[in-house]
Amino acid sequence: MADKYNYTIMKKESLADSIYLMDIKAPRVSRHCYPGQFIIVKMDEKGERIPLTICDYDREAGTVTIVFQAIGSSTKRMAEYEAGDAFEDFTGPLGRRSELIDMPRGELKKKRILYVAGGVGTAPVYPQVKWLKQNGYEADCIIGARNKDFVILEDRIKEQVKDLYLCTDDGSYGFHGNVCDCIRDLIENKGKHYDIIVAIGPMIMMKFVCILTKELGIKTIVSMNPVMVDGTGMCGACRLTIGGKIKFACVDGPEFDGHLVNFDEAMKRSQMYKSQEGRAMLRETEGDTHHHPGCECHES
Repeated sequence: MADKYNYTIMKKESLADSIYLMDIKAPRVSRHCYPGQFIIVKMDEKGERIPLTICDYDREAGTVTIVFQAIGSSTKRMAEYEAGDAFEDFTGPLGRRSELIDMPRGELKKKRILYVAGGVGTAPVYPQVKWLKQNGYEADCIIGARNKDFVILEDRIKEQVKDLYLCTDDGSYGFHGNVCDCIRDLIENKGKHYDIIVAIGPMIMMKFVCILTKELGIKTIVSMNPVMVDGTGMCGACRLTIGGKIKFACVDGPEFDGHLVNFDEAMKRSQMYKSQEGRAMLRETEGDTHHHPGCECHES
């Protein structure tokens, strides 16, 4: 595979059960990507397009780091690849970079920021906290997981943040409870105060974080990468309602104001999109708003 395709796997690492990290040789992507963006991997001619958020990048080495969980047929097949193998396509960077990068420096310096990472969502948190530290800003971070075995990238993130808090649902490591319990404990019992919370993880986690932060009056940014399939606005999978307006995570995001996201609709659409009947129903009921305006689907 390495002789046939251009995007070579330079390193492969197992982070936890069925969770893998890969460094991919992709000089053009590494030169232009920023925290918050994503890429699309296509393993070979018959391979599925797999959107993955960028975990890290090294512009000098020309590599981009991805982290994925082997849960479907395509990602399980990807997990069989080893260092020295290569992918046919590695397209990106796609999506918009983190909004904190574009915040005026004086304003950003005043903000007390907390990142909340759930499961594999820890991967896209890493480049954001790394960028903040490299540019002279501080942030705290919570990493939440089911148990100790599923906590990933702990040492790497610890190097980039002021304070790192770990929590597990079963209490096997760190704080005993979910990320919402940990947030409340930090604010109500530890005297912490935050101006911005960035939550990245499963949709159900982000939903409940936003319910809590709305109650606490804290601005919250979420990354809606879990709903992406095609990654270019054509398939309609990542169609969202944000503050009553139709948006698409892959081209308008993936970051949005968490308090404006209709999570219940997004989770329902995600389930419907898994079946052919559900996709057909969504296309019929949503009409022209099913795809991103301007994509070729509107012209057929």
